[in-house]
Amino acid sequence: MFTQSESRPTILGSVAPGFEPVRAEFETNFVSRGERGAACTVYHQGQKVVDLWGGRRCHHSGARWTEQTLSLAFSVTKGMAAAVMAVAHSRGLFDLDAPVAAYWPEFGCGDKQNITVRQLLAHQAGLVAIDQKLNPRILADHDQMAAITASQKPLWQPGTRHGYHTLTLGWYQNELIRRVDPAGRTLGEFFQDEIAAPLGIEFYIGLPDWIDSEHISSTQGFRKLAILANLNQLPWKMVMAGIWPRSVVSKSIKFLKFDDPAALGRPEYREVEIPSANGFGQARAVAKVYDVLARGGRRLGITPGTMQELVAPPVPPSRGSRDAVLKIDTHYSFGFSRPSAGFRFGADDQAFGCPGAGGSFGMADPSKQLAFAYLTNTMSFRIFDDPRERAVRQAVYQCIGAIQTHRVPSDAKVA
Repeated sequence: MFTQSESRPTILGSVAPGFEPVRAEFETNFVSRGERGAACTVYHQGQKVVDLWGGRRCHHSGARWTEQTLSLAFSVTKGMAAAVMAVAHSRGLFDLDAPVAAYWPEFGCGDKQNITVRQLLAHQAGLVAIDQKLNPRILADHDQMAAITASQKPLWQPGTRHGYHTLTLGWYQNELIRRVDPAGRTLGEFFQDEIAAPLGIEFYIGLPDWIDSEHISSTQGFRKLAILANLNQLPWKMVMAGIWPRSVVSKSIKFLKFDDPAALGRPEYREVEIPSANGFGQARAVAKVYDVLARGGRRLGITPGTMQELVAPPVPPSRGSRDAVLKIDTHYSFGFSRPSAGFRFGADDQAFGCPGAGGSFGMADPSKQLAFAYLTNTMSFRIFDDPRERAVRQAVYQCIGAIQTHRVPSDAKVA
């Protein structure tokens, strides 16, 4: 609930001419959609046309969100991890159709010897669960995490179904990168060296301890029990399945010991690498990565072959596109979410991106040469398509449509 003094928030940043409605929707988020702290950046045809931020960085002190604020991105982090995989693939470090075990022999136990990298990155491996409790000490030990993840057994026949690997995907990606990278870097290290540094962006998978705490946003989350009062915001079949402790849904999240998803932002968790969930960064960083990818990826050395894989129609598992975890129709490829009946985004099916729990989203739309990122520190119960980011995203497309409608064709004669 906003007080009268908060009803007109201070919105900072800039929008290019023609994108003023985006700023209006961003401000409306704070006035009437419950937003308290957020940032949004948009690139179009290589130009940054929206760069906005506002509200509170800290809900307790009231400290303002600034241009330097880093925010917990939740599963938007998956998109940054997928960008790492795209760069590594472009360098010939792995083949999508090779077995994961060809690069990581220990992975081949427990009926996993034939799982391909493509299947793993498309959430088809059935490796959504961890059969023991994890804590920050274990998460910080990459060798121990490699042993734990390699020992897991698929919850379905790989390739026959897919299901959102809520937390586990990033740890499998991390170990694959460690095995194929000549320098043996972790995924977070690879991201910093090969993506963040070349692009001059601030996004971290494993937040360095030298980051000033005044630059870190605090995320307002919720207790799991509160979900039951907000079923209209979630796939209800997923929620109902999650009540049963032995369900795939329950197994996909129960190995971390906390009741509030915002706990991923606590110091003990933000300093370890959870490449599916705990990236910290700026909206402009996420948008910049997607901008480069939306325009062919040359600045990151993305090859035409890799780019074709990124935009190609996703191949659904043999038993169809019904998600074993989310209980809706979904599509995945190369570590990214793709447009589906359950979650529509982008101008067409070439789009790719990753939503983050509670209202964040990042995406690339190659057909429009568009990149979009929205990060919030005020979680809703949505796992995608939050009304706040959706309203801003829709305004972006409306602005692009209006600009293109009024643009004079290059071969037209002007009196």
